Amino acid sequence: MDEIAKPQLEDPVLLTRALLRCESVTPEDGGSLRKLASWGAMLGFDAQFLPFGPVNNLSMRRPGSGARGHLGFAGHVDVVPAGDIAAWTHPPFGGALADDCVWGRGAVDMKGAIAAFMAALAELVNGGARMPTLSFLLTSDEEGPGVDGTVRVLPVLEKSGRLADHYLVGEPTSEMRIGDVVKNGRRGSLNGVLTVTGQGGHVAYPKLARNPVPVLLDLLTELRARRLDDGAPGFDSSNLGITSVDVGNPTHNVIPGKASARFNIRFNIAHRGVDLIDWIERICAEHARRTGTEIVPELRVTGEAFQTPPGPFTDLLLAAGGGKLSTTGGTSDARFISGFRPCAELGLSNSLAHKADERVSVADLWALKSLYRDILRDYRTMSG
Repeated sequence: MDEIAKPQLEDPVLLTRALLRCESVTPEDGGSLRKLASWGAMLGFDAQFLPFGPVNNLSMRRPGSGARGHLGFAGHVDVVPAGDIAAWTHPPFGGALADDCVWGRGAVDMKGAIAAFMAALAELVNGGARMPTLSFLLTSDEEGPGVDGTVRVLPVLEKSGRLADHYLVGEPTSEMRIGDVVKNGRRGSLNGVLTVTGQGGHVAYPKLARNPVPVLLDLLTELRARRLDDGAPGFDSSNLGITSVDVGNPTHNVIPGKASARFNIRFNIAHRGVDLIDWIERICAEHARRTGTEIVPELRVTGEAFQTPPGPFTDLLLAAGGGKLSTTGGTSDARFISGFRPCAELGLSNSLAHKADERVSVADLWALKSLYRDILRDYRTMSG
């Protein structure tokens, strides 16, 4: 059913439906990477599979044909779980075509964008256009921990000389129309768990116990009281959000022995993750010393803030879609790529990502293909 001939590679709807039939809940790729490698081979790409742990990754490269530069497309084939199947109008892994939309988990995040880019370059290659060197960097570990995917592939590509000059990441960025937003950066993310251990006891005899709950609340209050910044050029202000406070105490008259809380900090380029960790650890140590409790912070930076400065590459993407630059939203694999090469994100609408009945309109798929085709065509000029 998914056998596709070379001329059909120009159809983004056909390609999207084929990819959606691959049940690729992270970290599985569901056969989608083999399918993409097969399509790439028809267009002159070599394929290199780079498995790490449970994750499969794919690097594909096509030498330039009379045009300078090397443009890479980065993306992920893994998706979040479908959730309650009964909440879906069409099966989440069926690739249904109905009501002028393609339905399925990953339609916008981000199999539709991968299909649109493949279709755009297929049109140019089949038409004999002069092309720069092109490559794909595809993973099945973007929606998961992000430890065995892009972050591990990049050093391998650098060592083998397969890194592109610039990377276009196909994350869903559009809002009102396709191409109206280009993400040239993202805030960093720090996840934290604070565990306060005191001494349990009877609530009527507080002096015979050491209640960890007020200690935890005072600690959280001090952390939240700091105004991290007022924003940075191109970025919103940083923020700390408390996402859970857990005691696990089912009674009213017992002082618990332990209390914990989870939080997340989204920080801009005014901060480094290591500096925020130092600040949190120092505050924890002060509260522990003052209260006689044990406070253990578990802190992990899942991505540093980054920004690709406005320039020829971002201008190229903006010109293709008539959009604006933004750094809003969550994290993506661009946080890893930015440490090696300039990168920016441009893809479908983000309004249905991770929701039941995720779908993309046929019109949007063709519009994104057209936009990517213009980028591929004009990248040759930008690269000289």
